Amino acid sequence: MFNYLPLQWLFLFYFYSFFGWCFESTYVSFLQKKPVNRGFMRGPFLPLYGSGGIMMLLVASPFYNNIILVYIAGCIGATLLEYVTGVVMEALFKVRYWDYSDKFMNFQGQICLESTLVWGLLTVIFTHFLQLPIEKMLLSIPYNILSIVTVILTVYISCDFMVAFKTALDLRDVLVYMEKAKEEMSKMQKRLDVIVAFKGEEVRETIGQKVDDISTGIGNRVDSISTGIGNRVDSISSGIGSRVDSISNGLGNRVDSLSDSLEKSFASIKEKITIDPSSYMQSVKDEVGELYAKYRIMMDRLTPSPVKSFFDWYRNRTILGNPNMVSDKFKTSMEEVKEKAASLRNKK
Repeated sequence: MFNYLPLQWLFLFYFYSFFGWCFESTYVSFLQKKPVNRGFMRGPFLPLYGSGGIMMLLVASPFYNNIILVYIAGCIGATLLEYVTGVVMEALFKVRYWDYSDKFMNFQGQICLESTLVWGLLTVIFTHFLQLPIEKMLLSIPYNILSIVTVILTVYISCDFMVAFKTALDLRDVLVYMEKAKEEMSKMQKRLDVIVAFKGEEVRETIGQKVDDISTGIGNRVDSISTGIGNRVDSISSGIGSRVDSISNGLGNRVDSLSDSLEKSFASIKEKITIDPSSYMQSVKDEVGELYAKYRIMMDRLTPSPVKSFFDWYRNRTILGNPNMVSDKFKTSMEEVKEKAASLRNKK
């Protein structure tokens, strides 16, 4: 049962991916009450459905004459596929493209009892009813024509997948560095609160001393106090302004020297690993992260504006096409990114 040539299996994978995109996009568009191009890629293909279709045929083939075993095999096979795919994607991209956290008897939000039962039912319907006309259509296509169509689809889908993969990595980096920026801002805020509290206490002590002096009869000290406080405020403001200018100039100089420092950084990391890997593991990890951040900044500066605009558009389309996308680790940042993508769409 279901004995096809390798090229025919590949064509079926693409066909199921297209059929899955049609089904998923229609369903989500109905729920959202607006057109939604669903999926990881921007083209009309959902590889998860393609993989699921192939998996259903393979697990059902040995038990084809026993509906109950086909149902059980479909439940197990599809659930394992969904879980492994979800875990791998979340590990790579720090984002979950589907979320069952609100479903009954879910596991890590990746799978749930409801989807498992539905997968089993779909396996029976698919293998015993839908696949029969699909098989007739497949076998009626001349092999030469099927080969040409499959090759064209392979090239197109491969290009779309590579762009989608890069976009997903870019989105991951955006979330990571948004979170780091928030952490740094929080640390700066705490330091600023301490400085303000310290300076406020110092000013209060000075004012208290001046008030004591006034009470002893030195009336002319009132003007001196006002002048002293004004000068102190001007000095603090001037100091903060100079510090901000210094930070801005420092960042500009840091960005200009990115390209020159990359090779030296790699050499330093290699030397530390060679000398004492255990002692320097954490420092090397931090340095690698900083190095990657430098690399991202440099590449962003060197990327032509049309290419950059294209990837920004692709990323926004991906976010809008996956309204249920979540990130446990970067929850707040993920919501901000989704809101920004929605606002850009509304402006258009």
